Amino acid sequence: MANYTAADIKALRERTGAGMMDVKKALDEANGDAEKAMELIRIKGLKGATKREGRSTAEGLVAAKVADGAGTMIEVNCETDFVAKSAPFIEFANKALDAAVAAGAADVDALLAAEIDGKPVSEAVIEAGALLGEKVDIRRVARVEGAFVDAYLHKTSKDLPAQVGVLFGVDGDAPEAAHDVAVHIAAYAPTYITRDEVPADLVENERRIADETARAEGKPEQALPKIVEGRLTGFFKENVLLDQPFAKDPKKTVGAVLEEAGVKPTGVARFRVGA
Repeated sequence: MANYTAADIKALRERTGAGMMDVKKALDEANGDAEKAMELIRIKGLKGATKREGRSTAEGLVAAKVADGAGTMIEVNCETDFVAKSAPFIEFANKALDAAVAAGAADVDALLAAEIDGKPVSEAVIEAGALLGEKVDIRRVARVEGAFVDAYLHKTSKDLPAQVGVLFGVDGDAPEAAHDVAVHIAAYAPTYITRDEVPADLVENERRIADETARAEGKPEQALPKIVEGRLTGFFKENVLLDQPFAKDPKKTVGAVLEEAGVKPTGVARFRVGA
C-alpha cells in the first residue's frame, strides 16, 4: 500500500510542475519521501535533457521589470500550458529576469552568461527543464532605456501568466501617456516607431503595389498620384506607431498624444509568446 496521499501528490506536482504519473512513480520509488521524490524527478529530467532538445516550445510567458531608468523583458518558453502556469516555471522565469536586470543584459547570449544562484543561466535553464520534464528555453531578451520606461504585461487567458509584454520608453516624465501608449502597442503591434525607420525598398514596393492596384481598378491617370499616396498613408497608419490612430481616442494619432505630453519615444519592445 502506498505510504503517501493524494494531497502529497498534489503538493509535489505544485512544487515540480511534473505530470501526475511521474510524481506517483517518484513517490513510489522514494517510499513516500517527498524530498527524495523531488530529487528523483530532477535526476530523471537531467537524463532526458538530450531527448528534449528538438522539441517545440510554443508555450511560456513574458516577464518584465523596470529599474534604474531601464526596462528589461524576457520571453521564456516551455512545451505545454500546464508547465507555463506552474509555480516552478514562473519562479525560474522571475529569477532569469532578475539575472537579466542585474547583468544589464540586452540579448539572450548576455543573459545565458549571467548567473542564477551562483551558476550560469545556461545551466539553470537545463536544470529547470530537468525539474519540469519539458524543454525550457529563453527565447528573447529586450532592454529599453529612457527618462521614463513603462512595462506592460497582458494576459490573453486568465488561467495563464502574461503572454504579451511591452516596454515603452520616453525622453521625459510622462507616466500616464507612456502607459497608455504601451497598452496601445500591446494591442496594435506596430512594426516601426517612425516613418524614417521603414526601409526605403519596402516603401517603394508598397508604392508600386498601390499604383498597380489603382491601375487595375481602372482609376483615372490624373488621380493616380493622390490615390497612391493615400494608400501609402494607410500602410503607415497600420505599421508605424506614431502614425497609428490612438486606441483610447482614434481621432488622434499616437504621435499627437505623445506631442501633447511633451515627450518622444526612446525605444519600444513587444513580445508575444510564440509569435
